[in-house]
Amino acid sequence: MITLIVNISALLLMAAVIWWFWLAGKRKAVQASDGVIEIHVVNGVYSPDRVAIPAGKAVTFRFTREDPTPCAEIVKFDGLSVSRELPLNKPVDLSIRYDEPGEYAFTCQMGMYRGHVVVS
Repeated sequence: MITLIVNISALLLMAAVIWWFWLAGKRKAVQASDGVIEIHVVNGVYSPDRVAIPAGKAVTFRFTREDPTPCAEIVKFDGLSVSRELPLNKPVDLSIRYDEPGEYAFTCQMGMYRGHVVVS
C-alpha cells in the first residue's frame, strides 16, 4: 500500500513540474517603458517572464538577480548568441535587438528559468 502511495505522489509531482515549466498558460507580455525593462530573478523565475518589444529597435533589459542558486548565474537569449553573467543583487544591463518578429526565449544556463521576448 505504501508503494502505491509513493508512486502516485511521484506521478503527481512530475505532472506539476511538467505543467509549471512547459504547459502553464501564457501571461500578458510587459511593454518596455523608456526603452528599459526591469527583470528580477527570484525564487526560480524571471519576473516578468514575458516581455514585448518592437522589431528592429534596441531595448535595455536590466536584470537583478536575487536568487542565490547557481542556475541563475547566467542568462542566455535564443537567436542572438548573447549571454551574460548575473552577479547577486547587482543590476546588469543588456542591450537586446531582434530584427524579425516572433517569440524568442531567454533562459538560465540550464534552461530551467525561462522567459519570452515577444517581438512585433
